[in-house]
Amino acid sequence: MNTAMRGLLRGVIVAALAAALAFGGFALVSWLDGGERQEAGIGEVSIGGPYSLTDQEGRSVTDKDFRGKLQLVYFGFTSCPDICPTALQTVAIALDEMGVAAAEQVVPILITVDPERDTVAAMKEYVQSFHDRMVGLTGTPEQIAAVAKAYRVYYQKVKLPNSSLDYSVDHSGFLYLMSRDGKYVAHFRHNATPEEIAKRVKAAL
Repeated sequence: MNTAMRGLLRGVIVAALAAALAFGGFALVSWLDGGERQEAGIGEVSIGGPYSLTDQEGRSVTDKDFRGKLQLVYFGFTSCPDICPTALQTVAIALDEMGVAAAEQVVPILITVDPERDTVAAMKEYVQSFHDRMVGLTGTPEQIAAVAKAYRVYYQKVKLPNSSLDYSVDHSGFLYLMSRDGKYVAHFRHNATPEEIAKRVKAAL
């Protein structure tokens, strides 16, 4: 095979791989955005599942401890510079928007994607700064990997060569609404407003 032909073949392969990756990313987002339609009966979304973690008081908890209430579940970490604080503040405002009676039937949950730094003490201080009802969950790296897989959450360490933090964590930013028996109901993107979240939660009560 001559040089020109090899170059042409290489270009075709690269283009095909790029198209496949683009389609895969689109398919993942489309699948998540189809959650509302599947909720209506077209199919069941496989998000969530059993887990065993540690809350901000140092108690061992499982998903069953939150049964009987709706759950707003977010994956993030305490040293997140902006996305996580914004999302959690939105959740806190949404809880206040829906009123005391409705909010008492909802458990807002932050599950860390940085278990190495997010100790029980760090989680307690962090979640208290957003809402007194918020629960912070941490665990071993293996436990966090398992619950992230169950919720189809992407996360990955990213080195920060010129930072005292050493690393950050890239992660997906969906907020999940789970039913009283721990089943997926809906998800919200990062740009969802407190009013939108409050309205959807109240509809699920």
